Amino acid sequence: MWKGRKTHALRKDLALEPNPSDHPRASTIFPSKSQTDVREKRRSNHFNHVSPGQLTKKYSSCSTIFLDDSTVSQPNLRTTVKCMTLAIYYHIKNRDADRSLDIFDERLHPLTREKIPEEYFEHDPEQKFIYRFVHTLSSAAQLTAEGAVVTLVYLERLLTYAEIDICPTNWKRIVLGAILLASKFWDDRAVWNVDDCQILKDVTVEDMNEMERHFLELLQFNINVPFSVYAKYYFDLRSLADDNNLNVLVTPLSKERAQNLEAISRLCDDKYKDVCRAAMRRSVSADNFIGIRRSNAILS
Repeated sequence: MWKGRKTHALRKDLALEPNPSDHPRASTIFPSKSQTDVREKRRSNHFNHVSPGQLTKKYSSCSTIFLDDSTVSQPNLRTTVKCMTLAIYYHIKNRDADRSLDIFDERLHPLTREKIPEEYFEHDPEQKFIYRFVHTLSSAAQLTAEGAVVTLVYLERLLTYAEIDICPTNWKRIVLGAILLASKFWDDRAVWNVDDCQILKDVTVEDMNEMERHFLELLQFNINVPFSVYAKYYFDLRSLADDNNLNVLVTPLSKERAQNLEAISRLCDDKYKDVCRAAMRRSVSADNFIGIRRSNAILS
């Protein structure tokens, strides 16, 4: 009896904590999911006297500042998608349980007509497999780097609002739903160019509309992403990339490049304010959200 009361009290306390996808001061979830793996990698490298990135990673000095071409107002698309994929991978690998909902269960709502063996859902997907899936979807949705960050915000918002876990049976449909919403409400793309999308070759419009409706209901129709929350997720993704030694091309910062970065930041600041206001006002029917035509592409 006491154990049950204690568990109930713990859940109540957790429910009172600010949601990281809503509040800028609440810690994002995915860094905590990766901490154990990062510590293990560092411990292993220390015992084996390995210093990853020692020869390839460049560090700034008093005379030279090394920067990549990604900023909070204009992130690099390829790097951002890689980081988002890594965050999803850690969410799946270090999940607390296997709580799910039927609408996201790929066994009940498959993305392909090909029969998938039950063993497929018993193992966590590899990081490179998740990346291929996300990259293909991002290309079909013409997702921007900013939209990729918002995709992760929607994903974590879904997991916390609906109290579910992302696992082998539902990760594809959850990621698909998050990208659908991000491309629609953040990047303002109501129709996908899915003729060349291998993953959606057997998906129906009705299925996509139903999943979008459930996703929005589970989010309590809260699709707003304050810039402070967006920035928090962006910088946490940058930290995740650094912790996992993701290869990011950096070059010395010149005076001209510094001036260009400053100008870009000023121009994009107004853009994000307009996007956030538009997302709150927009109420578009899902009926014409996505048009899917049959293709002969093979799901890989």
